[in-house]
Amino acid sequence: MKLKYGLWLLLLLCELNIFAQTRSLTLPTDTADTWQVSLITCGPGVEVYNQFGHTAIRMKNVSRNIDLIYNYGIFSFNTPNFVLRFTLGKTDYLLGIQAYQDFVDWYAYCNRDVREQVLNLSIEEKNTLIGLLNENYKPQNRTYRYNFFYDNCATRPRDLIEKCLQSKLQYADDMTTTSTGQSFRSIVHEFTANNSWSQFGIDLCLGSEADKPISRRAMMFIPLYLEKYFDKASILPHERNNNSSREKNKNLVGEKSNGTYPLITESKQLVTIPETDKVQKDTPFTPFRCATFMFIVATVLTIYEIRSRKSMWGFDLILFTAAGIAGCMLAFLAASSISLSAAPSLAIPIFSLIVSWNSQVSCVTNASFSLRDFVLISLMFKSFFISAS
Repeated sequence: MKLKYGLWLLLLLCELNIFAQTRSLTLPTDTADTWQVSLITCGPGVEVYNQFGHTAIRMKNVSRNIDLIYNYGIFSFNTPNFVLRFTLGKTDYLLGIQAYQDFVDWYAYCNRDVREQVLNLSIEEKNTLIGLLNENYKPQNRTYRYNFFYDNCATRPRDLIEKCLQSKLQYADDMTTTSTGQSFRSIVHEFTANNSWSQFGIDLCLGSEADKPISRRAMMFIPLYLEKYFDKASILPHERNNNSSREKNKNLVGEKSNGTYPLITESKQLVTIPETDKVQKDTPFTPFRCATFMFIVATVLTIYEIRSRKSMWGFDLILFTAAGIAGCMLAFLAASSISLSAAPSLAIPIFSLIVSWNSQVSCVTNASFSLRDFVLISLMFKSFFISAS
């Protein structure tokens, strides 16, 4: 318990350190090639909010003794109605600045890998990025409306880097086709494979839109996919018909045989965590096993009710109250959320059917009620199976 509180205290201190940075901080541009710009990728954590990894931008200038991390993943649990706002897709995140070493030390302490990809940018492109970061860090611009799939800590750095390179960035793969065999839900499953309850909860909230095929560009909402596609990307050279363009190309390194340059000049492993320390063991009480247990209990009670001609109304009360609450929550998300949970979900009609059927009152025998319960618990079991599989 003390360790847990110690971790939270350290997290709080790190957050305070970020906000302790002077609010007027502005990175200076430079006519010489003194800046090194890197994409930082952090491995997945074990908590729900960090199990998909993290991305940040490192700005390093040895001559000016500057080494900072620009982090678009800052949020506070103390925000009023944080959980509700996060569920509804109305959470505000902000851009924070942190000392590079503090950032790396924190992720090492949390047993998370950290990798660095040095970007192959010209002086002009680096200065453009500095201007964009300075503009983003202004107090009136730091906060943005977070969207897990479309606007997060990975997509923001990607968009800034693409803006600096304009049309010169060339990915090795077709980034627009949706023939990838992947969907938002399948990628979520990939990163929640060892956390069945997290996967189950996310599955219930996600609507059918999350099952549509997505492009490789859309897959870059996950930091590890952004890292993967940046690693194979290239930069088209500046036109060589004038001295200015030749000067810009001179700052780029690693020219390929086809005249392009690699986007990444160097990849570094900053923090390496042994695989044995990263493995997260799932609870034995998975959603599927719990649903199976409920199904067995309902089956036994149904047989008992039919034979004894008695009604187990207490079990009915618990079962249908839970189903009613689940249905109401899902309907609320579908009506109010601006995220993918706003799309129609298979779970909503299933739970709605359970509640509406249970609300019908008629003069039937106890055995009929028992058969009804058996059918309804089967439907619930099926819904749990869909989400858990």
